[in-house]
Amino acid sequence: MRLLTHNMLSSNIKGVTNGFPLKIEAVNVVEKQVDLNIDFLKNIFSKIEWKAFVEAAKSMGYSELPEDVDSSQLDNQDFVTKFHHALLEIHLEEGTLECPETGRKFPVSKGIPNMLLHEDEV
Repeated sequence: MRLLTHNMLSSNIKGVTNGFPLKIEAVNVVEKQVDLNIDFLKNIFSKIEWKAFVEAAKSMGYSELPEDVDSSQLDNQDFVTKFHHALLEIHLEEGTLECPETGRKFPVSKGIPNMLLHEDEV
């Protein structure tokens, strides 16, 4: 699971009002090279919840991102390279995603998060 995916997921358990961001507990993290696409990065940048993104990257062992950013940094090649790497090349292969409100853990296996709810959570 890429951090791009993580940044779009939230807990949909019945009654949960604060299901984002899901806390990552990484067991196995891998890196997979992806061609850099600056246009994609510029388009997706405004959709990223930056604080959650930085925390997720740190939980997977990557701490090269700045705490605060603005779109002007997309003109900085060093920033773009780090943003691209964290967003698209770092993958959570095995671990869990934890709801910040309930503590419910959703497993991630072979890079696929299982966000299915139990019958009593619907």
